Amino acid sequence: MERAGPPMRELLDASPWRRGHTILFAVVAANYFLDGVMFSVAPLLLYLVAPTEVAAAIFAANLLAEAAGAVLLGLLADRLGRRVMFAASLALEVAGLLVVAAAYRSAAALLVGTSMMTFGIGGEFGAAYAAIAELSPARHRGKALLLATNFWNIGAAAIASLTLYYGRLASSVDAQVRMLLLSALGTAVVAGLARFRVPESPRWLASRGRLGEAVEWVRRLTGHGGPVGVEAGGAGGVGLGEALRRYRFRLAVLAVVTVAQYATYDMAAYYLPYAPGFAFGEGAVGYVVFYANLGASLGGLLLAPLIDRSRLASALASFALGSATAAALAAAHYSGSPAAFYAALFANAVFSEWAWASLSVLQSELFPTGVRASVVGLLTSLQGLVGAAIVYVSLHMSVGAMLASIVALWLAGLAASAAWRLRGVETAGRSVDELA
Repeated sequence: MERAGPPMRELLDASPWRRGHTILFAVVAANYFLDGVMFSVAPLLLYLVAPTEVAAAIFAANLLAEAAGAVLLGLLADRLGRRVMFAASLALEVAGLLVVAAAYRSAAALLVGTSMMTFGIGGEFGAAYAAIAELSPARHRGKALLLATNFWNIGAAAIASLTLYYGRLASSVDAQVRMLLLSALGTAVVAGLARFRVPESPRWLASRGRLGEAVEWVRRLTGHGGPVGVEAGGAGGVGLGEALRRYRFRLAVLAVVTVAQYATYDMAAYYLPYAPGFAFGEGAVGYVVFYANLGASLGGLLLAPLIDRSRLASALASFALGSATAAALAAAHYSGSPAAFYAALFANAVFSEWAWASLSVLQSELFPTGVRASVVGLLTSLQGLVGAAIVYVSLHMSVGAMLASIVALWLAGLAASAAWRLRGVETAGRSVDELA
């Protein structure tokens, strides 16, 4: 124990929202705005410059790279810290974007560059979720993570709307692509400058025995000027193997809802227009990305007042309403009405964001500090693996089969969230140390 004083976890959990929390939120929000932009570059670019078969193969490779980045950089975030992984992931994303910019007419360059970008994107999940969970006051933790990650959708909607504007502004495909890539690079520069301000997690520092640094960050974040009670190890002493055995039910539920939410959102918001038989043509790609991410952006704002009241209720409501609107999406496609289809897509994206927020908060809360980023990375990798499989089989999957898969996955998520409602624990307002 450093010196007698209020325990570190109590000071962090009970702290009012202060300047340090605002800086953390701004950095993570900028991070997710950039990720939304970067992840959207491939689907927005490839329909302009690549055949459908090539585009689908690159999408699948991107998702596999995202899975690999989530696992590797998640593990490193638990070993090296949350701050350093923000810098590493940004460097990978910018390097990948520069590869694409240098040779976007080359399928090989597109494959390598976009995969580097998604490798970095996948690697940010563990560090970002862990940082928000470990640094935010308990009563604000849910909405802080929800609103920060919601900037992914805002970024994706912004770059999609710009792409539609560039299509009207310039008839040349090369000019459209250059403007798209310059917009993404400019976003990366702004987001990168913000990352130098991100604080390190005192909980992670204590788990690594760096008590003096942990106390300093606690004081800077909370404004507490006296002694701080902090122990080496803290809640970080559980190894990854032990955590995977100890929390089997949590992992099983989170695996199902994570795969269901992520796969359905990617299929609906990014890949559906590429499916054979899609009613509105590949020219609808920009509109699909825009309306889906606009709905998701609004969804995050609607859930913000509710998520810190009950995680159990918000997760179940997310998948119940998401399942209903997924069925409406399929019906709207077969109606042949673009207005009905985009309205249903928008509504489904609202509840997809609810589901993403609910599972993201649970991922960040339910595991010990020493393995938190690693577990988030493992769960995120499932998204990429399943998404890659779906993109690959979509080469031979009709639009009807893809829509049926979206509905079926939503129903699987509903079953898992119902099981969590019955047997899970309420995490709202509780310390992450207590939950682990």
